[in-house]
Amino acid sequence: MSEFDLVVLQDDTANGRLKVGDVGTILTVYNDGKAFEVEFVTLTGESVAVETLLPHQIRMVRSSEVMAVRDMMVKEETNS
Repeated sequence: MSEFDLVVLQDDTANGRLKVGDVGTILTVYNDGKAFEVEFVTLTGESVAVETLLPHQIRMVRSSEVMAVRDMMVKEETNS
């Protein structure tokens, strides 16, 4: 994986803001691919998060995949 590649998040982030399937762009590759700084943005280009992630937490986008949307302002309901 290289700088500016699109990647797919494989794990929800600890703060719960990013979810599996979110798409981000690699900004920086650290130590020959031991970690990656990845930016996640809205469809209008506003930055949502910049995360340092390990290789097992992301994967390359596949040519057979389509983009989907998720509203960051809508809180997901929890079953209590």
